[in-house]
Amino acid sequence: MNERRTVKVSKYLSKHLRHQPERIGLTLDEGGWVEIDVLMAAAAAHGFRITRDELNHVVAANDKRRFAVEGTRIRASQGHTVEVDLGLSPATPPPYLYHGTVARNLEAIRTEGLRPMTRHDVHLSPDRDTATRVGARRGRPVVLSVDAGAMHRDGHVFHVSANGVWLTKAVPPQYLRIPETH
Repeated sequence: MNERRTVKVSKYLSKHLRHQPERIGLTLDEGGWVEIDVLMAAAAAHGFRITRDELNHVVAANDKRRFAVEGTRIRASQGHTVEVDLGLSPATPPPYLYHGTVARNLEAIRTEGLRPMTRHDVHLSPDRDTATRVGARRGRPVVLSVDAGAMHRDGHVFHVSANGVWLTKAVPPQYLRIPETH
């Protein structure tokens, strides 16, 4: 499977397992799961054929582990805009987590902190390199440090997804270290 096809299948799965399952007639269960056979049939009925080998390749080869397979079911690991309960237990975060963004967002972040926007949670990275890659998707990255230890001590709840992304409802500005940009 070539890289272009891998990306195309991954984007298709993300769109329909995270954001618009109804677009192809899917109904996710409360945990975001759907039977793989149902997903493949729905995709084919809407003109996008995916083989089981392609699906397995995308799940296994994705460096961000965006998808989880359990038995005959699949779901997105996080990042949903549709209502799901990933069943993640609260977790104690490391002292610092990181968030990649771009300079044009900094003014709003300084006053409002990090908000989930259309997602259910704010996504935080366990290391600067990952946050840099996340921010680079939108332009020149700016990496913010999040004092997750202080947030946790102050009662903010964190979860960690199956692929290592840290999730929290919001990050108030006082917990952020925002680098100066010029």
